[in-house]
Amino acid sequence: MNFFNRQKTRSPAEIVKGLRDSIVRLDSAASGEAKKRVNEEVTRSLAATKASLCGEGEAEPSPDVVAQVANEVYAQDLLSLMVIHLDKFEFEAKKDVGHIFNTLLRRQIGTRSPTVEYISNRPDIIFNTLKGYANPDIALNTGMILKEILRYEPLARLLLYSDQFYTFPTYIENSTFGISCDAFANMKETLTRHKPMVAQYLEANYDRFFNMYGNLVLSANYVTKRQSLKLLGEILLDRANYAIMTRYISSEANLKMMMNFLRDKSRNIQFEAFHVFKVFVANPNKPPQIASILRRNKDKLLEFLKEFHNDKDDEQFNDEKQFLIGQIQQL
Repeated sequence: MNFFNRQKTRSPAEIVKGLRDSIVRLDSAASGEAKKRVNEEVTRSLAATKASLCGEGEAEPSPDVVAQVANEVYAQDLLSLMVIHLDKFEFEAKKDVGHIFNTLLRRQIGTRSPTVEYISNRPDIIFNTLKGYANPDIALNTGMILKEILRYEPLARLLLYSDQFYTFPTYIENSTFGISCDAFANMKETLTRHKPMVAQYLEANYDRFFNMYGNLVLSANYVTKRQSLKLLGEILLDRANYAIMTRYISSEANLKMMMNFLRDKSRNIQFEAFHVFKVFVANPNKPPQIASILRRNKDKLLEFLKEFHNDKDDEQFNDEKQFLIGQIQQL
């Protein structure tokens, strides 16, 4: 055995430091062979870092090693660097970044979540992950990381209360189908996972939020319109959002918009609009302007609802429709 050619085994902390150095060198590496070598180093180091955190094969990771790697990741600002440079990584390396993020985010010491605490002080990591939707080469990778980030209320709060939250519609409207759906799913996650926090946010930012959201509901894109209407119904009917629902169904413009959607050429749009429209009608304390619109359109609404989706084999829907007919008849 030739001991002179044996490579020195690097410690987990050294691997993380080496990974940081390799990522930084990606920016300055000339194109061609040099860049390829640096990229291979990045891929190897990411795989080694993932193995330290997740274990290899059947072997469980060592808690001491995990702690060393995690602390070095924080010290080297590696979470931020990985997101910023993700588009330069090889295919497997991009997947390993997702594993590293997920494993570190789920790591707990007693009741503490150190990575959640770390990212709470570095919101740029969240915002740069969201910006990944602008790059088709990494959009779904950063989308998976963002989904994991949003599981934690302190991190979801940072995104929701930021100006960057209002960039979601850009990614939903101006991306390919797959990226658009992923961006919408993460916007929905932001608005539905941590209900009391979201309700507080919506009350404080009602006008700004619904101005933005109204554009999604009125989108020329069928999928965006349908998804947005469906989510709107879920938001309004959630008990945590009672105050928001009450305010929304006091608006004449909102009622007229839903009445127009009931006549949309798409039956699915009609159906989603019905679940918002029913809240206006079922409200026992209708504001005078809402009651007036419904009263003026009473005969047309009754005639319309009696023929509305009669072929639908959905007991709850049919019960709700009969209830609405009864409420409108009593106007």
